[in-house]
Amino acid sequence: MNALGVQLLAVAFGGAVGAGLRFLVGMGVHHWMGKGFPWGTLAVNIIGSALIGYCLVILPEQQGASPLPRLLLITGVLGGFTTYSAFSVETLQLFHAGQLQRAMLNVLVTVACCLAAVWVGHALARWLHGAA
Repeated sequence: MNALGVQLLAVAFGGAVGAGLRFLVGMGVHHWMGKGFPWGTLAVNIIGSALIGYCLVILPEQQGASPLPRLLLITGVLGGFTTYSAFSVETLQLFHAGQLQRAMLNVLVTVACCLAAVWVGHALARWLHGAA
């Protein structure tokens, strides 16, 4: 198998793991918080954004280094774990249900929290690992 095939398998395997984790976390959060607001999707997007920020520091792109750890964890696992497609569908459903304020709140909170989470994850990794 060539390098592209190995990379594809790493992303596919990681994506399957991430999607399974997204389902479990999302269901757990919905069970805990209720289904009146897309809490599960919000939770996985914030958690995933923080972890992506962290992984960008601890798994930097380096000339000559294998891209497999980044592809497996960032593109695969965390790409499968976060879900802006579900965020979009749930926001549209809120809008169609006449819940414009909840739809707009979901957009504002998701974007703000995920941007903050990726920044926090990145800053934390830089602080813990002394990266510049």
